[in-house]
Amino acid sequence: MNERTKVVFDLKKGELPYETESVWAERLSENQFRILNSPFFAFGVSYEDEIEAEPDGDRFRFVKVLRRSGRSTYRVILQGGMTISDPEFIERWKAFREAGCTYENANDKYISIDMAPTVDVASMYSLLEDGENDGVWVFEEGYFAAVEN
Repeated sequence: MNERTKVVFDLKKGELPYETESVWAERLSENQFRILNSPFFAFGVSYEDEIEAEPDGDRFRFVKVLRRSGRSTYRVILQGGMTISDPEFIERWKAFREAGCTYENANDKYISIDMAPTVDVASMYSLLEDGENDGVWVFEEGYFAAVEN
């Protein structure tokens, strides 16, 4: 099976300018999928989580998480005109990269960070707080894997 398709997540109305977010997923069986990218707006899911989704036109709509990948997701919005090309961001990102984190960017200022199960999330969280306290970014937790591990 293993085809790629889009899975749609309904977002809470009024909190964002969007009503849904779609992520790429690998189809594992009729209604079972593995998420192939870090979500930018959907909460409670992470890269490589296995989920159930139901058909919805030419896509699928998220139903529930079936198996956690052990990965955590954090979102960062860079502040003060800073972009991912800015030397300060690049310097601060080194510690994340060295710890095994990766990110996807929605644009030059908004990123979704993936933290593998081997990453010391508490240390990375402390670095996220430091960046927020220094006015470099604001961040939010999309999903912390230790909640259910």
